[in-house]
Amino acid sequence: MKIVAVVGNRPQFIKAAAVSGLLRKQHEEILVHTGQHYDDSLSRIFFAELGLARPDRELGLGGGTNTAQTARMLAALGPVLEELRPDAVLVYGDTNSTLAGALAAGQATVPLVHVEAGMRSHDRTMPEELNRLLTDRIGALLLCASQTATENLRAESVPGRIVLVGDVMVDVALRRARSARDDVDTVRARGLEPGGYLLLTAHRAGNVDAPERLRALVELVRALPMPVVFPLHPRTRARLLHEGMLSELERDTRVLLSEPLGYGEFSALLVHARAVLTDSGGVQKEAYLAGVPCLTLRANTEWVETVA
Repeated sequence: MKIVAVVGNRPQFIKAAAVSGLLRKQHEEILVHTGQHYDDSLSRIFFAELGLARPDRELGLGGGTNTAQTARMLAALGPVLEELRPDAVLVYGDTNSTLAGALAAGQATVPLVHVEAGMRSHDRTMPEELNRLLTDRIGALLLCASQTATENLRAESVPGRIVLVGDVMVDVALRRARSARDDVDTVRARGLEPGGYLLLTAHRAGNVDAPERLRALVELVRALPMPVVFPLHPRTRARLLHEGMLSELERDTRVLLSEPLGYGEFSALLVHARAVLTDSGGVQKEAYLAGVPCLTLRANTEWVETVA
């Protein structure tokens, strides 16, 4: 079979790393990178670290609103599918790349396979929730990470075939766990010791777009009781700069700001952290798998298994 796999950001690179190599042993996979992840150099680091084949097609479509970005991706993916004529399209998770891949497949009448189908936060104000709902209505084969996800899909009476396959991110986390645990140098290079700092990520619109929410985030970071490693998502950095709050964090000696990190470096910092604070579903799950306490900076989450 010829399968077009669509990826676009960090969590999807991780999931594809668990699937792509095995898929290519039996089928022809064509990997399409939409460019949803802003930083091309960081994307390259992820591909190299995870042993993921370089994309066969790179669309370079990062930036813009959710609507504009999805529209550009859909317009670009349509001709790709028309040219390649695949037997199936494979998408991961719940991003704009996921939805664009799903819509392109549906319009081209190509069967859609959705890895991580059935996840639900039950909050339709989240763009990711809409992406999940729409993708699962289009999918022909819905591959679920948990029993909860299969139950969600059955409750919605989706037309696709539902299969419980487990969580592909667990495969990657287990494969990399030893090297992350052994990597204390990454922690000490920042002047820190294992268990003596917090790791924080924040990028969702609900936390960084509104000035009052962004102010609350900054005050939270500065009030934390120990040093904080805070890799800044491009969206978060732009919002902090626009609102004049970036300099506050830069002046705080206990707040260690950085550019987005590669998978290996981030994993080492995560497993040695005292705790994690995040609004990322993927990071919630990585902390859960590593046994690191995690405070979820959201009112709800699709990864209900990670919340006590």
